[in-house]
Amino acid sequence: MRMDYFAANPEALRPLVDIETHLAKAARHRDELGGGLLTLVKTRVSQLNGCAYCIDRHTQEARRAGESEQRLYALSAWRETPFFTPRERAALAWTEAHTLIAGRGIDDALFDATRAHFSEPALVDLTLAICAINAWNRLAIGFAMEAGSYRPD
Repeated sequence: MRMDYFAANPEALRPLVDIETHLAKAARHRDELGGGLLTLVKTRVSQLNGCAYCIDRHTQEARRAGESEQRLYALSAWRETPFFTPRERAALAWTEAHTLIAGRGIDDALFDATRAHFSEPALVDLTLAICAINAWNRLAIGFAMEAGSYRPD
């Protein structure tokens, strides 16, 4: 690790921590975001960004939450598998579009397809989760967090 970014400036990271606290609460109280959906989203973003630390962390969290090995192994090829629900597929498509947004944007058809599965508050929370994990990925990659160093509480 190049630097412990959290120890170096915890106050600067407080808003990201607050977002994570909000998202955990939302997942407990909104069926649309529960059932491990946010761990799938965090893992998929981390795969797209190539963040080994976050892939390790979020797959551990997903397994602890009851996610199957089969679905985790297939996550990078979710379109080609029968293992994901229509709601999860909508969230994963939204996740990929937001993570790979540069020069592509978000088209109305994708918005409409995703909106069909999520209320407005849940869609905001889902999008915020994608934004947050992209930020965490960039911190972990930039400061060279070591894959395998995460230990669940």
